[in-house]
Amino acid sequence: MGYAAGIVTALAISSSAFAADLLPASAPQPVPQSANGWSFSFSPYFWAAGLDGKSAVFGLPTVDVSENFSDILSDLDFAFMAAGDARYDRYSIFTDLSYVKVTTDSATPRGVVADEVSLKSVTFTAMVGGAYTLYEDQQTRFDVLAGARFWHAETRIGLSGGLVGDISRSDDANWVDGLVGFKGNHSFTDKVFVTGWAMIGGGGADLDWDVLGAIGYQFNETVSAVAGYRAQGVDYSNDGFTYDMIQHGPILGVHVRF
Repeated sequence: MGYAAGIVTALAISSSAFAADLLPASAPQPVPQSANGWSFSFSPYFWAAGLDGKSAVFGLPTVDVSENFSDILSDLDFAFMAAGDARYDRYSIFTDLSYVKVTTDSATPRGVVADEVSLKSVTFTAMVGGAYTLYEDQQTRFDVLAGARFWHAETRIGLSGGLVGDISRSDDANWVDGLVGFKGNHSFTDKVFVTGWAMIGGGGADLDWDVLGAIGYQFNETVSAVAGYRAQGVDYSNDGFTYDMIQHGPILGVHVRF
């Protein structure tokens, strides 16, 4: 994810849906199936993520970014996410799309004196993957997963005042990361369960990772809700363009199966 992609994930409850098998937000109960054996689900969610890391474009110094959730709310220009999931027996496939546009003046350049620093970022990500259930009973389910995430990131950094005067540069990059990991859940009662995932990989980026832990409540066979904490990081650098960010914060979600 580029800088903006992390922020879109953090903010888009009203317009986001994450693959239910990627967001395992329901207890391991029998899943409703269609006549041909397939089941489908979606999970709108809200991720109150802050952002910490660094970004750079060719010809300008690296910029440090440290924003909490309230900062991101004020800096977000536009955000959209959508994803889906389909399961057949022990197999599932999922996809996740996101777009975000952010403008902030809270960044700090390394080793350069400037009165003001601005950063504008547009990021699009698309992930597709598959999972396989290694173990499942009435209380527990454990899946392994693998997928690929495409990133497109555009960044403009502007410096003004101080010793540098007024200067602005922009750059963009496209890359793909492969990811592997696992996810699962465990029910303590017929209503209360814990759930989570862990993924790691790379490719275009040196490192790409994503972890989540949450507790959930099952309202019925169709609808459940979760609350927990998620952290995601990516480290990409190529030809003077750098995006090395960690986004982390509480997450709330609603999971619907059909």
